[in-house]
Amino acid sequence: MPRIAGIDIPDHKKLLYALQYIYGIGPKIAGDIIAKTRINADKRARDLTTDEINRIQAALDEFMVEGDLRRSISDNINRLRRIKSYRGSRHAAGLPVRGQRTRSNARTKRGAKRTIGAVAKEAVAAKEAPKAAPAKTK
Repeated sequence: MPRIAGIDIPDHKKLLYALQYIYGIGPKIAGDIIAKTRINADKRARDLTTDEINRIQAALDEFMVEGDLRRSISDNINRLRRIKSYRGSRHAAGLPVRGQRTRSNARTKRGAKRTIGAVAKEAVAAKEAPKAAPAKTK
């Protein structure tokens, strides 16, 4: 399993798809790296030589990937929160940032649906039902 940019890329996949396991590398950049290093795109990751891995690593140094990219993104979000911008307040509240509606959608961002103000029928029925006596244990 080759290790590139601190990530063990899957060795059974073709290089174009294996490079996309690195955070910040998508199809376009993976294709650019393969073209720049002149490696066969159909080659499996397990078949890479150490020279080819070093060439890929050198080509990746031009891009912000993994820890640097994650740190940059979190710094940008924290800056928005610190200056109390609208986008920063949306990030802090865990709501959609880019103008999406929240009245009927945004379940992935807001979490599971919670009923407020109404009591579920099962809860009312359970309250009204007489409780059975606990079984005695010896």
